[in-house]
Amino acid sequence: MAPEDGEDLARRPGLDLAGNVPAVADWLAGVDGPLVLGNYVYADGATNVRVASAVDALTLRLQAERRDVALAFLATPTDVFAVPADAVARSVRAYAGRSWSAKLGGGSLRALSGGRLLRPAYPPGADPGICDGLVSQQGPNYVLAKRLQRWRATVARDSGATVSMNVAPPTRTRSVTKNRVLAAAYAGAPRFGLEVFEPATTKTLMAALLVHDLHTGGGPEQAHPWQDEAHAAAHGGMWCVPYAPRSALGLAALLGYTAARNKAQRGGSLPDQRQPRVGVLSAA
Repeated sequence: MAPEDGEDLARRPGLDLAGNVPAVADWLAGVDGPLVLGNYVYADGATNVRVASAVDALTLRLQAERRDVALAFLATPTDVFAVPADAVARSVRAYAGRSWSAKLGGGSLRALSGGRLLRPAYPPGADPGICDGLVSQQGPNYVLAKRLQRWRATVARDSGATVSMNVAPPTRTRSVTKNRVLAAAYAGAPRFGLEVFEPATTKTLMAALLVHDLHTGGGPEQAHPWQDEAHAAAHGGMWCVPYAPRSALGLAALLGYTAARNKAQRGGSLPDQRQPRVGVLSAA
């Protein structure tokens, strides 16, 4: 909703951020004490880019008027990241240590799919490795909105601002579970060594990391921006799984859909058939 002229924004239950950045900036510019601006906005489709751009414009306005603005972001795990050598090494070990049946079945699937399924995540020794976790079902608007946040975090940190930008784990949020393919993929993901978090757990973990960052000036300074992103990344094991994420996504969805259907038919709980966890928190 749009605020009326002269109305106190602090007493309104909400506002149209995308259409009223100047009013929000004027309000926040007058707030006493240090200010932490969290960019946690989300909307479906192209509106996601609009609101992300609005928060970015708000960020620039506030930084121009105040010197005590800290910025906070949550990076999605379903993006492309440079990852440290220790995550690459864990992935390579997990791939080499597969069971004989997994190796036989994986080889057959790769051959039948022309090499698209169950590809190894990294070449051995990569430093850094590149984890391509983009999910086509989330669409280009989602990717662009999250990339705007990552660029703002990088630029702001380079200019000396306090920035908390941490990679959040795969989480069963409403925006994920309402997509049937993603919901099924998350249900089947533990079979490939990926830990999917409940929303309450993610909130607690990411809040603790935010508090830590605010008390340490954004955490230790790294030599390169990708290392800032990789430090303390709560990727849920996505950076360490044996397979390139998209090469296993379809199979995870199939397994998740089948398991969910069987569970509904039995009326019971799912058996724990996960592989051993291969790391859910990284430090660069």
